[in-house]
Amino acid sequence: MKVFLLKDIPSVGMAGEIVKVKPGYATNFLLPRKLGVEITKKNESIFAERQKVIEHRSEVIATETSMLAEKIKALTLILREKVHGDGDNEGKQKLYGAISASEIVDALATKGIRISKSQVEFSKSIKTTGTFEVTIKLSSRLKPKVTIKVMSE
Repeated sequence: MKVFLLKDIPSVGMAGEIVKVKPGYATNFLLPRKLGVEITKKNESIFAERQKVIEHRSEVIATETSMLAEKIKALTLILREKVHGDGDNEGKQKLYGAISASEIVDALATKGIRISKSQVEFSKSIKTTGTFEVTIKLSSRLKPKVTIKVMSE
């Protein structure tokens, strides 16, 4: 059975795709939850046209996102934070608090890049001065890393 997907479904397809699924899966899962619409001979041409429009739109978005990813990779953000103590044997000083996602979002906003706090992914919390890399999740495939330099005030 052919189904036009209205939402992304893992291991089935993305929104806007026409996929072939088993009839039971479509009638018992996809159609009642309004995740897809059944393709018939009458509406096949309409959904095929919609699919082309959605594919074109997703190509444009992917191009813009990849350009943004390249811009993020090239950036080095400098954050000045309050520190305490003399530092360890490597010369790193401890911060009074850890660097938060909102601080990185604000620093990127000053460079003209708008993202949400949920897109910032730390491999570990930043609690000392130094240079670190933080991942920015733009999409499931594009995850550029921005360099963060933490310095004392």
